[in-house]
Amino acid sequence: MKKMIVISGKQYSGKDTLAKLLLEDLKEFKRVGIGDAIKINYAKINNLSFDEIEKNKHLYRGDLIKLGNWGREQHPDYWLNSIIQMDENVIVPDVRVEHEIEVFKAHNAFTVRVEADLENRSKRATITNADDPTETALDNYCQWDAVIDNNSDYEHLKNQAHKLIIKLRKNYL
Repeated sequence: MKKMIVISGKQYSGKDTLAKLLLEDLKEFKRVGIGDAIKINYAKINNLSFDEIEKNKHLYRGDLIKLGNWGREQHPDYWLNSIIQMDENVIVPDVRVEHEIEVFKAHNAFTVRVEADLENRSKRATITNADDPTETALDNYCQWDAVIDNNSDYEHLKNQAHKLIIKLRKNYL
C-alpha cells in the first residue's frame, strides 16, 4: 500500500531539510512538492525531464502557471489528487493549509509539523509575508502525527529526523 508523509511548517522552519534527512534513510520514498506535481505533468505533456524544467524554470514559468490554473479549474484538489494517485511512496514537504492536510489524511498520510520560532527562522533567511494565510493557517492545528523541534542546530534536526524514522518504521511503514 502506498505511503505518504506530509510535512508542514512556516517558511524557513526546515521542512525541506527534514524531507532530505528522511529521504537519506527512507529510500522507498521520493520527494514531491505540491508545485512539483504540476512540473511532473508538464514534463510528461512536453516530453521534457523534470530536471530540465527545474534548471530552466524561467523558460517554463508562464506555461506552468497556466497548467496549474487549468488543473485547479478541473477540481480544486486536482494537484493534490495527482500526488495521491502516484504509484510511489512520497514525502510532500510543502503542505500549507488545513484543507491540504485533510485531503492527504483521508488517504492515510502521516502528518509532520516542523516548529521553529521566528528568531531562529530569521537567522536562516529573510521572512516575508508572515501574516499570509499560507503561513498562519495551521498555527492552531494540533492533530499532527509528529512534531519536530527545529530551534537548534543541524545535528539536533538530524537527531529529530532519526527519532521520527524510528517512529515511522514502528507505527506507519
